[in-house]
Amino acid sequence: MGHLLRARKGHEHARVTFVELFFDLVFVFAITQLSHALLAHFTPMGAVETLLLMMAVWWVWIYTSWVTNWLDPERLPVRLMLFAIMLLGLIMSSAIPKAFAELGLVFALMHVAMQVGRTLFTLWGIRGHASLTLNFLRILAWLCVSGVFWIAGGFAEGELRLILWLLALVIEYAGPSTGFWTPGLGRSVTTDWNVEGGHLAERCGLFVIIALGESVLVTGATFADLAWDWPVVLAFLSAFVASVAMWWIYFNTGAERGTVTMTSSGDPGRLARIAYTYIHLFIIAGIIVTAVGDEFALAHPEGHADLKMAAALVGGPALYLIGTLLFRRAITGRLPKVQLLAVVALVALFALSGVFSPVLLSLATTAVLCIVAAAEKGTAREVRETIAHDHN
Repeated sequence: MGHLLRARKGHEHARVTFVELFFDLVFVFAITQLSHALLAHFTPMGAVETLLLMMAVWWVWIYTSWVTNWLDPERLPVRLMLFAIMLLGLIMSSAIPKAFAELGLVFALMHVAMQVGRTLFTLWGIRGHASLTLNFLRILAWLCVSGVFWIAGGFAEGELRLILWLLALVIEYAGPSTGFWTPGLGRSVTTDWNVEGGHLAERCGLFVIIALGESVLVTGATFADLAWDWPVVLAFLSAFVASVAMWWIYFNTGAERGTVTMTSSGDPGRLARIAYTYIHLFIIAGIIVTAVGDEFALAHPEGHADLKMAAALVGGPALYLIGTLLFRRAITGRLPKVQLLAVVALVALFALSGVFSPVLLSLATTAVLCIVAAAEKGTAREVRETIAHDHN
């Protein structure tokens, strides 16, 4: 057998391998770099630049996770490919703070090398599989076109770099939604993307854990360097409880619903494209912005919350809840009303933020997250049993 494809085991999804977990470590560093970059440049332009970089980082990770859904990470060539992407990803992540300064070309070259190089390797690894080969030829064409804009942006400066990189991202993000339509090669359909749904759901859940873990680490490190007076202690406790609530909202039942739905779906590729490839971007962005808000509240817990602090303290939880409610809508077909009301409550808090101190605003947003978490009914085990009963 010449190819490197995973051996499928019926409805039992393959476990996440240790090499995949090791691969994810690079993205712990990337998340840290992104949150620090946003903290250092928390302006409208800084937010746009950080969002662009985060979208680039996420696209590398999610594309690689799709690839390891097909290719077997226990095979030596696949492991070596993952290690190579880790090295390039470490360099790319190191360039994040200066990606819009002197290290722009480094960031662009690393991104393109990972995207194009991984796709070329995949074409070699799936040789003999006609439909997958055609699909990855289309993907390669799209990534080569976007790569031109990435590298041109690396040579450019200022606003021109931003525009070229935005065009590169538009191309990359439009690819899956258009089926990677390519002249002469046609387009892919979601049934061509016969992913192992449970495995991809687990991989994305682990990335959420990475982002939450980075937030906890940064909060702890910041708290350790401050004087432990009551406002600081309250801000610290609020940040920790918010992280627990965010974990609860995603993992108590939502992640299990996603896994079961993906595993039993007749078209897992379509569900994976919307629920995991696109929607999870809101969830990760929410965690990063929340971590920045926690840093603001810890550093300056008293006084009045200015617009910058309010945007981070309220915007982070709002982004997270928007992401989780869209995720729930995608996997269940229903819109969770509690999360929708919670977003409305956060908008109201932002409108009234001028009367709050940063620590009180942090406590208020944490309370909203806790209410949403408390509204989660049942446990993951009960979700599995309910869905199994419904199927029977």
